[in-house]
Amino acid sequence: MYIEKYWENYIGGTDDSLTLLEYLAGKQKKEISLQEIFADAGLDKMNGEFKETEELSLPMDGFDADIYYAIDLIGDLAALLLECKVSGSVKLSELWEYGVGEGCEICITATPEEHEMMNKALSDFVSAPMEYDLSEMVDEEDMSEMAEICEELRKELYG
Repeated sequence: MYIEKYWENYIGGTDDSLTLLEYLAGKQKKEISLQEIFADAGLDKMNGEFKETEELSLPMDGFDADIYYAIDLIGDLAALLLECKVSGSVKLSELWEYGVGEGCEICITATPEEHEMMNKALSDFVSAPMEYDLSEMVDEEDMSEMAEICEELRKELYG
């Protein structure tokens, strides 16, 4: 899998990541639009400003699972978009060792405008990671490392 160098290296591996993977597997679709994911999570209501997370959740099996940090979700989605760009799809079970999405392979699609918004969101995080609410839980050194990894991911995804 192409995104292995990013996944579980500040991208993926969080509670929000597991929630996202379970949500995607539960959709039981081969293709899912970024717009649908944003609408289901509530990211669309944030107008591209992901510094402070407010009431985000993903619907799963009759309940809504909370998303704690919008920027975590943005990073995870960027990595999944990169995998889809390089490989055409992503096998969810290869991203989590506990068998999430066994046999589920998806492709996340995005419009040029959505790609532009993702590029802007990643750039903004890279330029000022300590302004994000995630910094309340993660020390400055780790936030800086996460920003560096997000910049590498952004460059691969958007050139």
